[in-house]
Amino acid sequence: MLERIREGSQGVWAMGILGLVILSFMFAGVGSYINSSGATVAANVNGEEITLDELEKAYQNERARMEQQYGDAFATLTSDAGYLQNFRKGILDRLIGEKLMDQAADNLGLRVSDEQIKKAIVSMNEFQIDGKFDNDRYLAILRQAGYQPSTFRDYMRVDMVRRQLSQSLIGSEFALLNEAQFAHMIQQQTRDLRYVTVPASKFNDKVEVSEEQISTYYQANISQFDTEEKVSLAYVELTLEDLMSDVVVTEQELSDYYQQNINDYRTSEERQASHILFESSEDDDSVLALAESVLAKVEDGGDFAELAKEYSSDTFSAENGGDLGWFGKGIMDPAFEEAAFELNAAGDVSSVVKSSFGYHIIKLTDVKPEEVTAFEDVKDEVTTKVKTSKAEEEFYALQLRIAEVAFEMPDSLEEVAAVANKSIQTTDLFTRVAPPQVVANPKVVASAFSDELIAEGVNSEVLELGTNHIMVVRVASHEEERTKALDEVNQQIKSTLLAEGAQQAARDWILDVKTQLANNEDITAKLDSMELSWEDKTAVTRNEAGVSRSIIEATFKLAENKTEVVDLITGDVSLVQLMKVNEGEAADSMQITSIQTQLASLKTQNLYSAVIESLRAEADIEILQ
Repeated sequence: MLERIREGSQGVWAMGILGLVILSFMFAGVGSYINSSGATVAANVNGEEITLDELEKAYQNERARMEQQYGDAFATLTSDAGYLQNFRKGILDRLIGEKLMDQAADNLGLRVSDEQIKKAIVSMNEFQIDGKFDNDRYLAILRQAGYQPSTFRDYMRVDMVRRQLSQSLIGSEFALLNEAQFAHMIQQQTRDLRYVTVPASKFNDKVEVSEEQISTYYQANISQFDTEEKVSLAYVELTLEDLMSDVVVTEQELSDYYQQNINDYRTSEERQASHILFESSEDDDSVLALAESVLAKVEDGGDFAELAKEYSSDTFSAENGGDLGWFGKGIMDPAFEEAAFELNAAGDVSSVVKSSFGYHIIKLTDVKPEEVTAFEDVKDEVTTKVKTSKAEEEFYALQLRIAEVAFEMPDSLEEVAAVANKSIQTTDLFTRVAPPQVVANPKVVASAFSDELIAEGVNSEVLELGTNHIMVVRVASHEEERTKALDEVNQQIKSTLLAEGAQQAARDWILDVKTQLANNEDITAKLDSMELSWEDKTAVTRNEAGVSRSIIEATFKLAENKTEVVDLITGDVSLVQLMKVNEGEAADSMQITSIQTQLASLKTQNLYSAVIESLRAEADIEILQ
């Protein structure tokens, strides 16, 4: 049989069919590639994309910042799927605003030169040691943050251009003296009031809810009773840290690693030098002649520091006698660096050197020779690196084996757990927009709600969640999206209608009291009939802690002796009457200055928001995710 198949596959027709099959795969592959590209885009702003990776990175960064700042309070908020959805939408809106501002800056022709970026980087405290830029520290911090020098420069360029535009907005706003004085007067104002609160519960027995009302409410608000699709996951998770504790290293391995990587523990030679700069962008005989004459003065015993103060175009270093501080190779202009490192001993002075900045006279003031840190001093560091390397090898081998058993035995995670030497964990049911933190990764969520895992009940492929961090998941249980039936929410709707009816009855009762009060009628008996009485408050501020927020807001909108009916968040109703307005004390000059600053900042924020809204109104924005 196999022989016949082999013979048949050699014919012209067979080759033609094979060609069609290959073409179909080619076009299917190209089509899937084209169709899948859009899935990586969150939004399109005037033809420029905001990718899902950008959105996810910004979302995770902001979520981490909020969790660090607010702790359990934020965790409580994120348990609400609606809040998380709005939170994510806010992040995307911010990215769209930033993209619009970048485009506006480009249209205005705002630019930042390479030299400006270089100066900004050199002046950043994060990259300095003892007040001086340190190239090794700069590169180490970039590696730690996941940047290459080129990508960090691009980031700095975008950030500095944005700041150019934002500074132009900030610089145009100010607050007048009388604005600050008026704002202070309003802020310091207090009010005397009285209020009476009618508990809605007093009218519970007067409210009836029929089945027809419940049905009508259900039909009118049916979207409120839609459930989201939910899954719970079983998963096996493996990280490099899970393997580190079992890794054993020998002294020979540590010694070999140290010798093979000796350059990592070598401190390059550094030099301290002073210079006198004669600035010139091109070859200039007159500038060169001046430099040669000053060099002659130095060689004749002239004070280098004094000559630098007198002649150097580099005014910053000239104030310190031309001192440039310590620097290693790769920092200075190449021509300058070559000349500085050719000097042999402290006190040696170069000839006139031409660089891209002009002509220099360089004096070597000190040398830090190359040093190699002893093995014993870095043994702990070497041990960690060797253990990490061995653990990474084991991790990679386990990852391959886990991928095999997850595919070969798709109906269970038992074999995966056995290979990883980890237990199977499970989650509660969750929606797509509110996954538990342990599985709150886009790859995990996408896999969890995929048709393959839900319909076929198989294991996922190995999901790489980060460096040396993997997970295999399967759907443990699944709830489809649906609309709850009326009988499921009957009691919930009835409770809502009873509460609304009781509050409306309380409101109607207190409105009658308000009318009598406006007609100068005595309402004491009416209040007594409900066992109610006025509660007096004096000198209430806008931020009073002991009074309902709704009552305070109503109070500061009223004129003296006027009343207002207020619905409270508790479901009760209050009648509020303003008795007196108390003016605050006048502000001193420091307070006024502070208020002016705050008002200017508020105006700036409003202006920035207005600019963004204006740009949005004119932009072509397509939100894809």
